[in-house]
Amino acid sequence: MSSCVIVTPLIIAGWPVITAAVTAACASLGYSIAAAPNVAALAAAAAKTRNRAEIDIEESEVLQEAGPVGGQIVVEREGVRAIFARDARGALKLCVEGEGLSKAELKKIGEELIGRVTQQYAYHKIVTELQQHNMSIVDEEVTADRTVKIRVRNL
Repeated sequence: MSSCVIVTPLIIAGWPVITAAVTAACASLGYSIAAAPNVAALAAAAAKTRNRAEIDIEESEVLQEAGPVGGQIVVEREGVRAIFARDARGALKLCVEGEGLSKAELKKIGEELIGRVTQQYAYHKIVTELQQHNMSIVDEEVTADRTVKIRVRNL
């Protein structure tokens, strides 16, 4: 017997889980974590940056009790800076900044990052749940369009 399950994740987690998903996803796209974020340095960088795109991540919530209010993860690649943060409502938010890029280009970069973070979060959540339910992964495949296919067996 087999079945196919398509997962559409809701990102509801504490800051440590979000941090892990962001770090793994951004690293796979060639981003590196910027030095410890400093509010004054971020403001100065934002003032120099010509364009900025802010993107709310739908269906996301960073749990209050599991991390700092105002926590941020800043990643950079080739002059583009992406800042993941928790907004006042508790939702995960992404701000992408860069010189020489239009807002549309920055938004496209941001959407790629969000897609990869969401996929990383969902993958980790699924694998964790499978282990908790004594199921083993028989095979994993990542297709050309980055679809992840996981075959599992119930022990």
